[in-house]
Amino acid sequence: MTCHELEALRLGLMNVLGTEDRSARDHAEQELEGELSGPIEGLANAETLSAVQSHLDAALVDLEEEVANADEDSAEYDYLRGRLVAVRDAERAVRRLTEQGEDVLAGLGEAHDVLHETFPADE
Repeated sequence: MTCHELEALRLGLMNVLGTEDRSARDHAEQELEGELSGPIEGLANAETLSAVQSHLDAALVDLEEEVANADEDSAEYDYLRGRLVAVRDAERAVRRLTEQGEDVLAGLGEAHDVLHETFPADE
């Protein structure tokens, strides 16, 4: 059993961050072999944080449906629930990453404004 959502998320974040770790990428791609369709494919190929969030949300909906339809007495049920918890946690981590990035952008804008207030440009 594998957690396709987390491996696809790793690939998507590697794209966004420009990570060139070939071994990590190869491992994730091997884990996803034959599984690249729908939200998992979109997540693996995402190139922006907003695309990562969107595809992760869709993958989470699919996973929630899979858990809801699973037999609670099956050996796989507990694993599916654990996977759901891990993917929800990953979703929160992506949200925090996005919020932190937006805070950095806002801080750079403020620093730019202060710089111009301190050293006005001749017009």
